[in-house]
Amino acid sequence: MKFSENWLRQHVGIDATREELAATLTAIGLEVEEVVPLGEALEGVLVARIVAAEKHPQADRLQVCQVDAGLDAPLQIVCGAPNARVGLAAPLAMVGSRIGELTIEAAKLRGVESNGMLCSARELGLDGDGSGLMELPDDARPGMPLAEHLGLPDATFELKLTPNRADCFGIRGIAFDVAAACGSEIVEDGIDPVPAQTDAELEVRLDAGADAPRYLGRVICDVDATRATPPWMAERLRRSGVRPVSFLVDVTQYVMLALGQPMHAFDRDRLQGPVGVRRARAGEALRLLDGRDVVLDDGFLVVTDAGRAVALAGVMGGDDTRVGDATRSVFLEAAHFAPAAVIGRARRLGMQTDAAHRFERGVDPELPRQAIEMATRLILEAAGGRPGPVTEAVLPGHLPPPRTIALRRARLARVLGLGIADAEAERILRALGLAVEAETDGWRVTAPARRFDLAIEEDLIEEIARIHGYDRIPATLPGGATRLAGPGEGLAPEADLRRQLVARDYLEAVNYAFVDAALLARWNAAEGAVALANPLSAELGAMRTMLLPGLVDALARNAARQQARVRLFEIGKVFGSRESGIGNRQSGTAETTAPVEIARIAAVAMGAAAAEQWGSEAREVDFHDLRGDLESLAACAGAALEFRPSQRPYGHPGRSADVFRDGVAVGWIGELHPRLLAELGLDHRAVAFELDLAPLQQRALPVAEAPARFPSVRRDLAFVAPQQVPWAALDACVRKAAGPLLAGLRLFDRYQGKGVESGCKSLAIGLILQDKSRTLTDRDAEAVTERVIAALRDEYGASIRS
Repeated sequence: MKFSENWLRQHVGIDATREELAATLTAIGLEVEEVVPLGEALEGVLVARIVAAEKHPQADRLQVCQVDAGLDAPLQIVCGAPNARVGLAAPLAMVGSRIGELTIEAAKLRGVESNGMLCSARELGLDGDGSGLMELPDDARPGMPLAEHLGLPDATFELKLTPNRADCFGIRGIAFDVAAACGSEIVEDGIDPVPAQTDAELEVRLDAGADAPRYLGRVICDVDATRATPPWMAERLRRSGVRPVSFLVDVTQYVMLALGQPMHAFDRDRLQGPVGVRRARAGEALRLLDGRDVVLDDGFLVVTDAGRAVALAGVMGGDDTRVGDATRSVFLEAAHFAPAAVIGRARRLGMQTDAAHRFERGVDPELPRQAIEMATRLILEAAGGRPGPVTEAVLPGHLPPPRTIALRRARLARVLGLGIADAEAERILRALGLAVEAETDGWRVTAPARRFDLAIEEDLIEEIARIHGYDRIPATLPGGATRLAGPGEGLAPEADLRRQLVARDYLEAVNYAFVDAALLARWNAAEGAVALANPLSAELGAMRTMLLPGLVDALARNAARQQARVRLFEIGKVFGSRESGIGNRQSGTAETTAPVEIARIAAVAMGAAAAEQWGSEAREVDFHDLRGDLESLAACAGAALEFRPSQRPYGHPGRSADVFRDGVAVGWIGELHPRLLAELGLDHRAVAFELDLAPLQQRALPVAEAPARFPSVRRDLAFVAPQQVPWAALDACVRKAAGPLLAGLRLFDRYQGKGVESGCKSLAIGLILQDKSRTLTDRDAEAVTERVIAALRDEYGASIRS
């Protein structure tokens, strides 16, 4: 935000020097990035008027001008500016004055005497325009010091505003903060209603609901649009970083800088009416003021005239209804558009405007009427005209209501660590434009509509702290007792899981939580993905529903950089709609429609199973290597995992499994599908897993038990079972049949080949039996063995191998 120092001082009376003002603004959170002094070295520069001009006898591009500088006789000046002409008023640097590093002296140019220099704005350091002489208004009095004529010296301040201080995108908003910090008063704005002088008006309609809850318009007839922008207004615009264009456009820009309310001026004769606001239709086209043609969708708001789009609401007006020198009647617009309806829209079109910059952050919904009245008065004073009545359309239910916040005296003292007198606290709040009502334990404060950032008690405390002065808050160490709470034993700490994977040769990766929606689609994981309303780029437009797409993408980038063996893991959150099922294990009510998030842990490996070494033969990492890593991770919480064949589309058929704990699905492990690897540009096999973090962390509290006093008994069995029966099913069958005497189960051999029927496999298991109260007999062991054999035979057709 750029503004003129002199302009600000007209809104708030302060005695502070320029340096003190800059320091005060920065101290209260309005960081001053740059201060550019203007007109401090204009001594000897006067207003002058060219009264005669003729071609230089020795140079085609030079003119010999006779200049009235308020002296007894005209001065002769040789000038090469293309706009030098009789009647032009321009700055004249007298002989002896200093412009930058140049001292003006009397000289002869191509044999003709010259007694001074007519100057451009750039030569005087007032503007960047050096294309010709700085043109002054016709009523400029020759001989007047230029600094006096232009209201100099002055300075341009540039503030680096935080997004929450949208109210400071207008001089008036900054003035409130300065008044509070300097203990001064705000100068009354003097914006009085302008009475209607004609019945001319346009009907206004609102069809965008909460996106556009207020719209005001006013017709002004018989306007002379050819009038030049008043010099004082043009100078304020220039010093605020805005180049004057034409009077009607400059008025809307001036009001925006003064109040913070964007406006637009339409040529009334190009409008049919009624004027309305609605959502754009898909494929609707509009030519903007800058000449570009844009195609819109229903994510944009448009201002309409008799149904056709004539402006991109909150961003830029349309070319068809623009004002120009031929304009005789103007329709002024001032509206309130909700930030959510404007944010990111200009960026989607590859542009940024002052209006969008303000509406995206929030504009006071009470400002439109003040802006209309102020613009009307400025137009009437400089260009004449007859105003019609102000037409307003409003949806009160969609306007942000006033926020009343309770501020407790004790809370204020506790947070700041010092006592602030009641009178000082009330002075600060009232100086900021807040309504304050004293109560027994503090105050009840109502925030003005322009302060979107004030919502809770801590916001008010921050306001008092920054105006009172952060440097006046003592640096005091906190005291008192602190309650220490150690982590519960019911969860394995994330740090333990990280250390376990690092110990198994994995590196931790940290990826963005937002990814390319097209990448999720490749993984068949786009269902329920939460799209970002204002993404950093198109490639980061959706919140991730899985960790693996980002993790495998990181693996691919490593592989592309000649890393043959890569092992990565990540712990992070995934996001999705509740309907997508991503949050089924997340606590919360079923009625909640907001997106949910859940913590996950994932790992991916590619290349050799072990680092390059000579002790064993090199082989590629496979499913069983990764399963061992996962089970070691589960061991941190004492978890027993179960693996069942998986049909997920990104998994290799027959080489992937869904992971269960206590019968509940918690994730997936397996080799990635070759087709997916090809799409991702990976030439090597990759194995991966991804599990919900919470169920993996849960562990039973440890219970101390005395060691068994009685010996265990082991019985080994070898049986033949159908090939398609997974070991997990056989394991569950054996444990159920063996009952409480089973202390352990070992699978120590698996065989297929000669001696075993085709389509079958031979498995050898060890049953470890033990009773805590007695020594088991052979009869006890045989009974358990027989139950196991019978259960395997009945359920899976397994038979003892002969």
